[in-house]
Amino acid sequence: MRVVKEGKERRKEILDVSERLFCVNGYDNTSTNDILAEIGIARGTLYYHFKSKEDILDGIIERIIDGIERKVAAVALNEKMPVLERFTKVVLSANVDNEVGNMILEQVHKPQNALMHQKMEESLLNAIAPYFVKVIKDGIKEGIMKSDYPEEVIEMTLSYANKTFDDTIDYPEDLKLKKVQAFIRNSELLLQMKEGSLYEAMMPMFYRK
Repeated sequence: MRVVKEGKERRKEILDVSERLFCVNGYDNTSTNDILAEIGIARGTLYYHFKSKEDILDGIIERIIDGIERKVAAVALNEKMPVLERFTKVVLSANVDNEVGNMILEQVHKPQNALMHQKMEESLLNAIAPYFVKVIKDGIKEGIMKSDYPEEVIEMTLSYANKTFDDTIDYPEDLKLKKVQAFIRNSELLLQMKEGSLYEAMMPMFYRK
């Protein structure tokens, strides 16, 4: 007998199963029929929650962004943590660090998914930028940062970080180190900070054991 589930529970199940199938088989090699067979639901039930496989992927992306926002907020709003440490950790918290997230990044970086890539970047920026701005304003209050345009600085920094720390690109170790060092120095310049002030705080975070 088919199990009847509440809407939110069924939607979550569809996303959970789809995530797993996408990771195991790849997004392109997973069909809606595969998802239906795994869950054991009618096609109409699936389409009640999601219009297409692409719509399911959008739902997974939304969950990933929600998770990143929660991580970023937990760090940014922790005023007991020093500003430099918070700035470092919010940068790291904004990165995808799990199998599902990496699978999604592989999909959105494909040329045919350019619009999806743009939408994901815009959604992520809108979700987490206010938390970064808070950290910068706290740094300005402490006199260790300076900017008349904190919102624009964050927009540039996040776009820069997204490129520099893209886990889908396998940089040689020496090039990765150079990119991290350049990111740190350019962040200092954008925030009019003393040279080297971010280096000690940030380098251990990127090369923690």
